[in-house]
Amino acid sequence: MLAGFCERALDAGLQLGGLIVVVDTLHPTHEGHAVRWRRNEADTIFFEYARTNQGGEVAENWQRSTFYQLFHSGETYLRGRLTDETVARYYNLDQDRDAGMKEFLAVLTRFGPTGTIGDMDCLYSAWYSDLDRGFDDSEIATIKRLVPFLAGAIKSVSLDRVARNLAETYLGRDASQLVLSGRIERGVADRIEAVLWFSDLSGYTRITDSAPPEQIIPLLNDYAEVVVSAIRDQGGDVLKLIGDGVLAIFTSEDGARACAAAIGAVLAAEQGVVALNERRSAEQLPTTRMYVGLHIGDVFFGNIGSPDRLDFTVVGPAVNEASRIAAMCRSVDQKMLVSAAFASALGEGARLVSVGRYALRGVKQPQELFTLDRG
Repeated sequence: MLAGFCERALDAGLQLGGLIVVVDTLHPTHEGHAVRWRRNEADTIFFEYARTNQGGEVAENWQRSTFYQLFHSGETYLRGRLTDETVARYYNLDQDRDAGMKEFLAVLTRFGPTGTIGDMDCLYSAWYSDLDRGFDDSEIATIKRLVPFLAGAIKSVSLDRVARNLAETYLGRDASQLVLSGRIERGVADRIEAVLWFSDLSGYTRITDSAPPEQIIPLLNDYAEVVVSAIRDQGGDVLKLIGDGVLAIFTSEDGARACAAAIGAVLAAEQGVVALNERRSAEQLPTTRMYVGLHIGDVFFGNIGSPDRLDFTVVGPAVNEASRIAAMCRSVDQKMLVSAAFASALGEGARLVSVGRYALRGVKQPQELFTLDRG
């Protein structure tokens, strides 16, 4: 969109050397994203930037930017030549001057009050001339007339990205795609076969009773980061974070492949927990370990809840069995247990050994359970 806009502006006679637009977003790790076009470069550059309220280099660079001055001064426009003094004052203008730019016009376009969507509901744009004369007054007037139209178009695209970021962050990858495609009606669910992952942290209640309250959320975040990353890297989809528990699914037309992906996620998560515990121990923070139950079966995957408050999740007896299998890990002192159905679906050559048959609460028949042969 930005490249097309700039090319049309050139065709219309606007002597534009470069343009960058920056828009805030709603993302757990990125504060916003930017797009940069330059007439003398073949490719338009898209990049995301980290949060500026966390201190460090990112915050320092933001506070030295032309956009920061606009935001805090309340002004709409900031114009200047790329002189030695200006380049020394503002962050990144040295790169613009090195790219041949001579003058800039920074613009702040506000959409609504601060905090309406994101920390700053606005769009920043910086317009550059690569001519020695810079911009003339008619070009400045043209830019000011065009800015609202460009800002509205960029904001429309940005809101789509915000919606997708939010949906995936809170619903998971697969569920978010279904919801955004229109699957929002209560009671609409698909019957699918899935590998079910249910994991918990060992001794979590004991830790919460003894550790200072301000350590609990960082602890949950540390272990969730390890577990969720391992699941996602193997193609799984995390549906719920329930305190210290994680409910996830692995789906594939090939059940053996889904089972193998789940085992890969378990091994990766275990390695991650070992490294995390080393770090937390060195910092004299409480540590724990993960235990996992895996099962495969048919579930209903869809919307459940009240007319105006829905949860997109999985339900069915297989979900209950996965939870009970995970709980059994503590009783038989195993880090991972899988059902007989999972072992059968995984197939020949699987490194699984039986740990016996056990009665699971809420399950009619005793179940044979297996774990990894770690010999």
